[in-house]
Amino acid sequence: MPGCHVNDHQMRFFMKLRQTNSIAVAAAKAGFSTATGYRIAGDPMLPSQRGTPRERRRPDPLADIFEQEVVPLLKAGPGLRAVAIFEEMRRRHPDLDPGIRRTLERRIRSWRAIHGPEQEVIFRQTHEPGRLGLSDFTEMGELGVLVAGQPLDHRLYHFRLIWSGFEHAHVILGGESFVALAEGLQNALWALGGAPGEHRSDSLSAAFRNLEAGARADLTTRYDALCEHYGMTPTRNNRGIAHENGGIESAHGHLKAAIRDALLLRGSRDFDDLAAYRRFIDEIVATKNRRNGARIDAERAALQPLPDRRTSDYEETIVTITSTSSFTLRKVFYTVPSRLIGHRLRVRLYDDRLDLFIGGTHLMTLQRGRSLPNGAHGHVVDYRHVIHSLRRKPMALMKLVYRNQLFPREAYARTFERLIEALPDRTACRLMVDLLSLAHERGCEAELADMLGAELAAGRLPDIAALRERFAPDPATLPEVVVELAPLTIYDDLLLGEAA
Repeated sequence: MPGCHVNDHQMRFFMKLRQTNSIAVAAAKAGFSTATGYRIAGDPMLPSQRGTPRERRRPDPLADIFEQEVVPLLKAGPGLRAVAIFEEMRRRHPDLDPGIRRTLERRIRSWRAIHGPEQEVIFRQTHEPGRLGLSDFTEMGELGVLVAGQPLDHRLYHFRLIWSGFEHAHVILGGESFVALAEGLQNALWALGGAPGEHRSDSLSAAFRNLEAGARADLTTRYDALCEHYGMTPTRNNRGIAHENGGIESAHGHLKAAIRDALLLRGSRDFDDLAAYRRFIDEIVATKNRRNGARIDAERAALQPLPDRRTSDYEETIVTITSTSSFTLRKVFYTVPSRLIGHRLRVRLYDDRLDLFIGGTHLMTLQRGRSLPNGAHGHVVDYRHVIHSLRRKPMALMKLVYRNQLFPREAYARTFERLIEALPDRTACRLMVDLLSLAHERGCEAELADMLGAELAAGRLPDIAALRERFAPDPATLPEVVVELAPLTIYDDLLLGEAA
C-alpha cells in the first residue's frame, strides 16, 4: 500500500468497524481517508507483514556530500542556517543542481531532530485577573511620523494587563529612562483606575547602561519604591530573553500595525504639534480597549485601589544660573530670564519638560532638550530672555555660540543670512536685533515671520521703519485716560482734621 501512512492498530480497528459500518464511515472513525479505506479493503495485509519499503527511484543527490561535508558543518556551527550551508555546498561543488535546496533543508531538519542540541522550552502560563501588568518601550522611527514637518524621534511607553488586554501608550521623546517609565506607568494606572498585584518590566536595562554601581543601586531603589507606592510587587525578566515579556512584545507589533493603518487612512503622517499626535495615539489605544471592554471591566474589580496621590515621576536637581543667563543640564544649554543670574534653582526633570522652582515657588516650564547624536551639546534658547541685553550689544549676535537656536522661526534665520550678505556686519546685526525686539515687544512673532518671508521671496531687505509702523498700536484702540489732580490745600485740611 505505497504512500499510505497507516499502522497495524489503525488497520485492525478499521477492519473491526467494517463489520458494522460502510467503508467511508469506518475510514473516518479510524482516522484516514475514504480512498485509503478502499485500498485497505482491497488489500487487508497489515503493514508489519509487508516486505521492505521500496527503494529510491532516483539517486540520492546528497549521498556524496551530506555525511562527509554537511554534518561536520552542522556539528561545528549548531546555529548555522540551512541556506548558508546550501550556498557553501554550491561554492564547493559548482555542478551541484540548484534544485536540491529543499531536499537539503529537509535532510538538515531531520538530522537536527535526531542529533541536534536541546532547544529552549517555552512554558505556557495561566493568568489570573488583577495579577500581572507589563511595561516596555518600543521604537517608532520606522513609521516616519512628522510634527510640524520635522521627523519625530520618539518611542512609545507601552503598558498592558496580561489577563484582560487593557493597554496604555505614552509618547516618549527621549531614551528609556526611569522618568519615562514612572510617568508612563502612573498615567496607565490612573487611566485604568487600579493597580495589579505584580508589575514586570525589562525597561530598566537601557537605563542602567553606562551607570556606575552606586547609580544603578539608586535607580533600582527608586523603581522598587515606585511599585511599593502602588502596592505592586516589582519583577524583571532576564535581560535579553524577549519571550519572557512576550505578553507585551507581541502587543507592540499589533499596536504599531494599528497605528500604521490609521496613518494610511489619515492620509498624512504630519501633525501640527506633539499634542495632536498624542491625541491620535490615545484614540487608537482607546479603540483597542473598547474591543476588550467587558473583559477589562471584569479585571478592574480584581485590581488594588489606587493610593491618594501619584508619586514622583521626575528627577530633581539644583542648578546655578550663570552670567550668560543660562544653565547646562545633561549636556543641554537652557536660557532663563536674566533676573535669575546668580540664583540657585531647583529643577524637576521630566521626559518632555523642565519645571523650575526658586524655593517653593514655581517659576516657569521649559521644553526639555536633548544632546546631539554626535555627543555635542543641545540648546534650548528663548530670544526673549536675552533680547534686552542684545539691544545694548548687537554685535554679540555675530559670533554667538547659540545663534542658530536664538531665532524663533526659520524666516528670522534666513533674514539674518540675507542681511549678512547684503550689509556690513554691524548694520546687519543691529537690524536683526531690532527685528527680534519688535517681535517681542509687539507680540507679533508669527505675523512678522510671515512678512519677513514675503520680503525674502520678493528679493527685498526688511524695512524696519515700515514694520514698526505696521505693528504699532492702533491709536483708536488705546483708552483715553483723564487724570484729575487734587488741589494741594486738601492735604492741609487732612492734617488739621477739617476735611469733610
